[in-house]
Amino acid sequence: MELKLRQERPADFKIISKIIQAAFENDQFSDSKEHTLVEKLRLIDAYIPELSIIAEVNKEIVGHIILSKIKIKNKENSYDSLALAPVSVHPSFQKRGIGGLLINESHRIAKKIGYKSIVLLGHEKYYPKFGYQLAKKYGITLPFEVPDENCMAIELVENGLKGVSGMVEYSTAFNEL
Repeated sequence: MELKLRQERPADFKIISKIIQAAFENDQFSDSKEHTLVEKLRLIDAYIPELSIIAEVNKEIVGHIILSKIKIKNKENSYDSLALAPVSVHPSFQKRGIGGLLINESHRIAKKIGYKSIVLLGHEKYYPKFGYQLAKKYGITLPFEVPDENCMAIELVENGLKGVSGMVEYSTAFNEL
């Protein structure tokens, strides 16, 4: 199995949308709008092309991840961060470590281009193995009700969230779903 990770290209968009839909088709927590979110993110300034990454197996796209710009705001300050949403692997390629490779590669690139943290809403048993911890540990909250165990954050650099607290402010793409 020849696996390659690379930045997405416009020619990939249709197949990425199909991969995302297939990945979330049977997810009980999905609203089936993940592919729409990715399409909307590409149209606004929260989109960072280097952080929209695909996984190819034998030159076939089988997975995708996107990180986009967010703010963490409190009464005094606003901090730049990233949202991980979504990471998708076609069902026929799941449970082979491809999602983990996409996550680790997105972390590496985000750190390289200067980001210090990532926030996500996700499965409490999956993301901690990549270093994610409860966001409430850092005083970070989401602008909607969600169980604490599903709201997580990671420091990409040592003390990347030191002194950071507040509510996540997502880009408009998240609000339009």
